[in-house]
Amino acid sequence: MAPTFRDLLSEVKKEIREVSHEHVHALLGSGSKVKLVDVREADEYAGGRLPGAVHIPRGYLELRIEEKADRDEELVLYCAGGTRSALAARTLREMGYTRVSSLAGGYNRWSDAALPVEKPVVLSAEQKERYRRHLILPEVGEEGQAKLLKSKVLLLGAGGLGSPAALYLAAAGVGTLGVVDADVVDLSNLQRQVLHTLERRGQPKVQSAKAAMEAINPDVRVVPFQERLTTANVERILADFDLVLDGGDNFPTRYLLNDACVLMGKPNIHGSVFRFEGQVTTFLPGQGPCYRCLYPAPPPPELAPSCAEAGVLGVLPGLIGMLQATEALKLLLGVGESLVGRLLTFDALGTRFQELKLRRDPECPVCAPGAKVELIDYEQFCSTGG
Repeated sequence: MAPTFRDLLSEVKKEIREVSHEHVHALLGSGSKVKLVDVREADEYAGGRLPGAVHIPRGYLELRIEEKADRDEELVLYCAGGTRSALAARTLREMGYTRVSSLAGGYNRWSDAALPVEKPVVLSAEQKERYRRHLILPEVGEEGQAKLLKSKVLLLGAGGLGSPAALYLAAAGVGTLGVVDADVVDLSNLQRQVLHTLERRGQPKVQSAKAAMEAINPDVRVVPFQERLTTANVERILADFDLVLDGGDNFPTRYLLNDACVLMGKPNIHGSVFRFEGQVTTFLPGQGPCYRCLYPAPPPPELAPSCAEAGVLGVLPGLIGMLQATEALKLLLGVGESLVGRLLTFDALGTRFQELKLRRDPECPVCAPGAKVELIDYEQFCSTGG
């Protein structure tokens, strides 16, 4: 007589390891390295999950588990009542996962015991369609896209660098984008500042940027700051953001932003362009050099003319701004290798990239251990050469 499902389940439970909700709760409380895998369907998962659990529906387990877990990781699988997770645990054992267990009683027993649960961010059908190319990347997926939608990035400047960065971060679904710029759209901007249009000439750049970003993605909330960044307002403006993209075009603002980011522990993704050359790097407080390590003192004004004085190839800010946006997305998602400690330069005439190693200055007045950060008069600092 062929075995029934009950017979099959009984045999499976003899082969696998089951753990109680008390045991799993204790593991989580002790900080042990254990990965929880929710094998329920999407509608069940949307109602709540165990803290930090990754979602792989049972029907996709064999296909996606290698993207989410290593074979030597400790895995606890759970479903609603413990049946699907038991079958899934046996499957993973057959695939070579050696430290796999199933949560006895599943999510229902965990919830009945009033243990902590989380409400995961669940994308709408429209969002799943919009971000489909992100969702199929193992490094992003729905969890990563949810991170982006909850992230807050501040753009200093809605000009040549800020324009491409703003457009691509909005398209990628970064949930809140702040824009700091006191200028209005001018005809001479349109050669490189692709956020703006001829019809919006004379409008504040922050309003023009807001219109452009919201037209691309209604998921994005744009926060305009139509003011010049100063010592008096920098902490207020930076306070609510996760990281900053420096698209400034003058040295006082760059030094101010650097010092404020070190003071507040904010990542600062720096970019700059000059004629046919550009550069980009990431300053991460406590993990690498800062802008003052790279440039301890500002150059004399005659050696550092602005774009208005020296000119710039129109496409160059687009390239550098997109590299800044790429760095921002990697930091927000926690993937890849950032440009911390590396300066990437680009020569447009020769079409050449070059990478330079950056070292932290042990005597840096801002980021050296024990240094006390004070926001100063940066106009005077730059006018006197530091």
